[in-house]
Formats: sequence, structure tokens, C-alpha cells
Amino acid sequence: MNKPQLELADVVRRFVGPYKQQFGHLMLPSHHRALQDILRCMTEAMGGGRYLCHDCHETFWRYHGCRNRSCPKCHGRQMADWLKRRSAEILPCRYFHLVATVPSELRSLFLRHQKTLYGLLMKSAADVVRDLAAEKRYVGAEVGILAVLHTWTGRLHHHPHVHMLVTGGGVTEDGTAWHEAPNEFLVPVRKLSRMIAKRFAAALQKDHPELFEQIPDTLWCREWCSYCKPYGKGQDAVLNYLARYVFRVALTNRRLMAMDETHVTFQYKDHDTGQWRTVRLEGVQFLRRFLFHVLPKGFHKVRYYGLWHPCKRDRQARARLLLELTTTPATHSAAVLMADIVDEALEQSVRASQDHGVKCPKCGSMNVYQIDTLRRRNPRIVK
Repeated sequence: MNKPQLELADVVRRFVGPYKQQFGHLMLPSHHRALQDILRCMTEAMGGGRYLCHDCHETFWRYHGCRNRSCPKCHGRQMADWLKRRSAEILPCRYFHLVATVPSELRSLFLRHQKTLYGLLMKSAADVVRDLAAEKRYVGAEVGILAVLHTWTGRLHHHPHVHMLVTGGGVTEDGTAWHEAPNEFLVPVRKLSRMIAKRFAAALQKDHPELFEQIPDTLWCREWCSYCKPYGKGQDAVLNYLARYVFRVALTNRRLMAMDETHVTFQYKDHDTGQWRTVRLEGVQFLRRFLFHVLPKGFHKVRYYGLWHPCKRDRQARARLLLELTTTPATHSAAVLMADIVDEALEQSVRASQDHGVKCPKCGSMNVYQIDTLRRRNPRIVK
């Protein structure tokens, strides 16, 4: 008989007490909420439905998920809904993937002022990409940017960086033409890195001088690590990006290998070698690393700039029209296929959430129907 998959909830249940004794005074409200939601996810506390199987006459409960964005079990339907909304914005063009990071010396400051500095990093990086792309020697037009904040490495160390999916072309200022980026090139990476550091420093000094004074001057002279590479065309590029970056959480249950009375073992992928390796941490230290990546309440880790900004709906429509007039039928059909794929993903998710998507845990039959409902309990968060 297969051993049940170890889950993050199991780890939290065992080590949350010792963790709060040691680090409870440092926990944000979002940390308390995340731990409580993970413990309650898909349990009686979240409410759910009771079902009867017509084939084996077994009755069983199916409980709801917590929908916390740090929970590794709660993103299937959410992802499908989000994809459905984004499908109307996908442009049938080439895309580039950019990453902007900060020097390691800034990470502790970012951890203490997450909402301020994470947001400033995302805006600075996106604004620099837009400004560079607008120069005539590069794209000479306004591009669209989907930016996603990540804060982790495979070993759960704190490493804030921004992933950006950027259209490989844009609409000119007068709105009359679509300009393609040169093949395999969008903007110069070294110049991009220097400009992000300069833009971030200027904004920080203006809006938060007390934080700017805590950073050594020498740090602004260093090159902030960035890179840019072509990411494909049409639906392939967008689907790959969304699946890989937008809904990724710091740790999935699949990576949890073992737990004993004092330690947790999990695996990560070494990007230098491509091999999977394991890390064994004390349980309290494991939770501490995990909570580094629980974002403050109300912080938006996915943001839109340029052509994809919500106030640029007219520009998006203009871009789509210009691309339809200039792209080949094969490229345009890729955009149509993207919408079809998203529709299919949403339909599958809806089916899975309806009665006929529920399987009997005893016989596996889907010939079940709901006979009772349990309401969710909403206790006060215990700190």
C-alpha cells in the first residue's frame, strides 16, 4: 500500500507551536492567517458537502479549500478563472522573458519592509523596460508587460526577484503601427540592470528617505543581476509563462519527502546541474523559511504595465487590430487556439467542481449526488 503524501499541513501541525514560541513576536497577520488556513484547508472547518454514491451506497464528505495564495492545494479553479479573463488580452506576437533581481545585501531590508520595497522594485523594473523599449533603436513603441513577484529559491531562501513577460513589439505613440522588436533582441541587459538600480534608488530617496539612508552608496554602483531571453510566440509562450510563474507557490506538497520529531526533509532542483537534491531542516527553521514567502495582506504580486495596464484597453484593442492586419494566418490562428485552450481548461475545472466531478472514495464511481451541506466556520485568528 502506498504511503500517503506528506503535506505542508502536517508540518505546520507538528511545528507551529514551537515556532510561535520562538518567532511569534515577529509574525505578521498574514503569517498567522496562512498557517491557520493551511491547517484548515479541505477539512471540516472549511465546510463542504456530503455525498451519496448510487453504486456502492457509501456516504462521504467533500470539504472546501482555504483559497489562501500560499496554500499548495488551492489554485486549480482559481487558475482556470484567471486564464479565462486573461485570454481576451493575449496578443498573437512574439514574447520575451525578463528577470530583475536585487543584490543580496538588500534582502534583509526588503524582508522588513516588504509591501513598500517589493512594490517599488516591480514598478521600477517595469518602467525601465517600457522606457528602453520605447526608444527607436530598440522597439520604438509601447510594449505590454505582465510582472510577477517571486521571493524564493528552491531551498526556500529569501531571494526577491521579478519575472516579466513582455510583448516582442508594441504600438507606436500615434497608434498607427505595430513595431516588432529585432529578432532575438528586446533591450540591452547591462543597461537595463544599471537603469533599474538608478530608478529604484531615485524613487526610494524621494518617497522613503529613511530607508534610503540605510543603504550604502556603494550598492548603487553595482550591477543588479538581470537577464532577457526570447520566450516564444502566441499561446505557447503565454501558457508556459502562466503555468510556470504566475500561480507558483514557494513549496508544493510533492517536494516534501519526510518528517520526524525534529526535522523536515524536502527536495529542490539544482538549476546549475538540473539534478534534484534534498535539504533537511529543523522543523521550526523550515516554517521560518516558508513564512519568508507569505506576502503581506493586500499586496498584489501580479501586476500589468504598458499595453496590458487596465486603463489601456483602447491600446490593447488597437494592438490586436494592427496585429491581425500584419500577422500571417498561422500566427493569428495561434491566438484563437489560445482562447480555445483556456475555454477547455475552465470547462474541465468547472466539471471537476460540480457534483458529477466528485468521485466516491470507496469505489471510484462518479455516480454521486449531494445530500447535505456543512457551513464554513470562521473563528478568530489565534496569535
